Amino acid sequence: MIELAGVSKVFDGKRKVVALENLDLVIGRGEMVAIVGPSGSGKSTLLNLIGGLDRPSQGEIRIDGSALGGLSDDELTRLRRDKIGFVFQFFNLLPTLSCLENVALPLHLRGWPRKKIDERARALLDLVQLGNRLDHTPEELSGGERQRVAIARALSIYPPILLADEPTGNLDTRTGAEILKLVHDVHDRLGATVLIVTHDATVAHSCPRTLTLCDGHIAGDERR
Repeated sequence: MIELAGVSKVFDGKRKVVALENLDLVIGRGEMVAIVGPSGSGKSTLLNLIGGLDRPSQGEIRIDGSALGGLSDDELTRLRRDKIGFVFQFFNLLPTLSCLENVALPLHLRGWPRKKIDERARALLDLVQLGNRLDHTPEELSGGERQRVAIARALSIYPPILLADEPTGNLDTRTGAEILKLVHDVHDRLGATVLIVTHDATVAHSCPRTLTLCDGHIAGDERR
């Protein structure tokens, strides 16, 4: 499902920073993988490359058989739109839109009929137990509720790949546990390939596979 061959990412500035160096990695369809490591180890960079938000300095990334390096910017945008859902630590919800409108937005971008969009968005908000908050804006929600909306939005296209960057990092322990359970439920129900960047040992240990990054290299690959 996800393949990296000789992937490196170098950031050039006042000083050159090698974020990832010569990574080889295969993640199978339907796997749930935690990505851990100290700050600056390359975790978020890896997630951004897999998600097509950035391009590697060298090497090849394949998603479901498609080589990302051979795609134009427009083709890469379509791949992200159709195959990848993103969940971020700070939610990235549009503050002027309601829960329903935030979840519906990716479907409007795909040109779906309005009735179908409304049905899908309502069903997903029911799935994350926010069916009674359809008209609320993000500022009217708790942090955990905002993250639930973000997860519903990421799932709006039923993506085969779900990428989560510190999805519990901005939440208290109890709410974080609820969000983690929700991500596991979604994985079990939809069979999506899930990658979670985390500093939380509880989150990492809940995943059947844990990749450990250190200084831009894979320092460990544990399967349970």
